Amino acid sequence: VSYETIQVAEEFTSIQNRKILFAVTLGESGINLELYRILKKIRVDAACLEGCIGAILVDGNGPLYTKSIASQVVASANLSGCGFIGKPLVEGTRGLSNFNHMAETLSTDPLDAYEQSAVQVVERLLAFQYPRKERPNLLLIHSSNPKTSNTIRLWHMVKEHLDGCDITEISLYESAIRDCVGCPDKVCRGFGAQYRCVFSDIMVEQVYPAMLACDGLIVVCPNYNDAISVNLAAFINRLTALYRSSDFSEKFCYSLVVSGYSGGELVTEQLIRALNMNKKMILPPRFSLMETALVAGQIDEVEGVGERAQAFARQILAQMLLQDSSRIGRRHQLSIASQIAACHLRCRRRPRRTAACQFFLRHAQFQF
Repeated sequence: VSYETIQVAEEFTSIQNRKILFAVTLGESGINLELYRILKKIRVDAACLEGCIGAILVDGNGPLYTKSIASQVVASANLSGCGFIGKPLVEGTRGLSNFNHMAETLSTDPLDAYEQSAVQVVERLLAFQYPRKERPNLLLIHSSNPKTSNTIRLWHMVKEHLDGCDITEISLYESAIRDCVGCPDKVCRGFGAQYRCVFSDIMVEQVYPAMLACDGLIVVCPNYNDAISVNLAAFINRLTALYRSSDFSEKFCYSLVVSGYSGGELVTEQLIRALNMNKKMILPPRFSLMETALVAGQIDEVEGVGERAQAFARQILAQMLLQDSSRIGRRHQLSIASQIAACHLRCRRRPRRTAACQFFLRHAQFQF
């Protein structure tokens, strides 16, 4: 099994249609200067990772920053054309205390649990292929006022170009949705096995059945204080019971994000951590369409928004439809690069855990 290793920015060039293992080592500061050099280089090339599929290992010399760096890496690589398998991250904090529970479950020690997790994510990366459907079933979730929401208006622009899909729309606007209360693991699993939750509300009655049936989820997210809204946060938290008994690994996740001023990337990173890293949903390349509009209806005045919405819809079809039934050419996928944004990522391994990194590489085809 062969693989290519890139450790410094000077070695990085455009990489396309490859499987990539991102391996990042952080000091206590959470800063890897070589990583930022490469991020800078990649962000100016919006198609440098076109067609790639990735997973990521992050090794930290402290209790903080591993997940925040990972989400930045994934979000920026995604904007440059790299998709990610569901649950793509294996992170090791100092002392591997984040693996204590898994080690206890596996009757082993934290280092062995860490290594097993790393091997498994690499095996899943190597075996991964995008699932495709003759007629995809899409679930749209929102929690916005349909009369005034710029984000809902953006969705309508996208929706009119989604021919060949079945679409279910569920509004959480004014719904009495309860947030997760952190039931004991046994209780949560018990309800999840029955596709239920301790609360009986719109989540159990409408969302759970729709989630089980869908092939792809589109979350419509206005940017509220650089975060998703409270009802959407409750929606994601309450998916936990269903996730414990169901496989989300062949479901795509997409998002539409509208900010009043700035910060759309912060919302997309929150969704990446919640739906891709935690709930194991597939993160397709350029999974999010981000726009800026402040007052009601202003989205209609944003230059080029209609063309970007159409391109985003075509991208969804190209990624989800069976290739022989898709009428969407590769030129449409590539056009998204020039219409949406930038990218980022890759890094230099520090010598502190060289042995561990070499262990992981023995199980990888490619490392970038």
